[in-house]
Amino acid sequence: MDATMKRILLLLFLTLGVPQLQADTLVLKSGHPDTYVVKKGDTLWDISGYFLNDPWRWPTLWGVNPHIANPHLIYPGDQLTLVFIDGQPRLVRNKTLLKKSVEGRVKSKNAAIPAVALSLIQPYLAQNRIVEKAWLEALPMVLGGESPSKHHIVGDIVYVDTNMPLGEKVAIYVSGREFFQASTNESLGQEIILSASGRVVESGEISKVKLLTNLQETKVGFRVAPVEDEALMSALFMPKAAQLAEPTEVLAIEKDIREVGKLDVVYLDRGKVDGVEPGHVFAIYRDGERVVIGKDGLPVREIDRSSYDNLVAKFSDDRVYKVPDVFNGNIMVFKVFDKTSMALIMSNAHPVRVKDKLMTPDPKALRSF
Repeated sequence: MDATMKRILLLLFLTLGVPQLQADTLVLKSGHPDTYVVKKGDTLWDISGYFLNDPWRWPTLWGVNPHIANPHLIYPGDQLTLVFIDGQPRLVRNKTLLKKSVEGRVKSKNAAIPAVALSLIQPYLAQNRIVEKAWLEALPMVLGGESPSKHHIVGDIVYVDTNMPLGEKVAIYVSGREFFQASTNESLGQEIILSASGRVVESGEISKVKLLTNLQETKVGFRVAPVEDEALMSALFMPKAAQLAEPTEVLAIEKDIREVGKLDVVYLDRGKVDGVEPGHVFAIYRDGERVVIGKDGLPVREIDRSSYDNLVAKFSDDRVYKVPDVFNGNIMVFKVFDKTSMALIMSNAHPVRVKDKLMTPDPKALRSF
């Protein structure tokens, strides 16, 4: 390969996003403020985004700071000031703004701000689950209801084909997709989606359940399970970099569409058995392009290929170059199942798609957004 060709390929690699390195410390965002007054609706992630290139690292920015021993106890109206402690950026609460009285500080009537906007994920904490298919098939089933309608809503009585304890609260689920591991075709579980909640009002060989809430109409064949305490728990997240031994990728999009973006929910193909935990943060990477050297000796990107270039890409490895994968943003896990998990897209430069790669976040990589 001559010098001209090498220069062309080098420029192409740089254009497609080769990471550049910085010191392994907190990197302040260009144009960051020196102070910030907390507003209602803020989250710890949002506030850190004003100061850091990697806002998921807010525990480092705040958590080791004696002025904010518990960063979850920051309230609207608090003023935060950026200072440097031992050469590292830290946020401290400005003591001069604390209201004093004989009883001490007057606390805000508003709740302490959360790590992320819980309203975005609260529905999924109860509604979506991934379970073993055999477990789902063993659950009791809706046989019909007192109403002659095929569709049952709040206030309706439905029949369930098992003896259930009187007064027990139940969740009614509809089957969704079955997921498989791409590399092994191993079943990762069956998606089930909450249809309604209800309470057993009459026990017997066929029990009666009164529907208390509904997210969609309940039909015959839907499955019934006792409400688990896990589904009622509030979410508390401490972001940390995910470090898994196995390759990880986006398994599916919750909405079952082609691509999504910031604040949308996706499924991951790894779960509790792989070491995934709520709060784990992954960096999203788009697969690097395969560049073909065309007839004229110049690189041809995938979107510009001719039929000839596609043949070259398929049969001539010595004329094909795979450029580095491209950083696309971060996601944070908020719900974990045995073999899968659910995550919220916190930032992205390009649409996120199924099979996008998920890696340990690299604080050395230059962030462009």
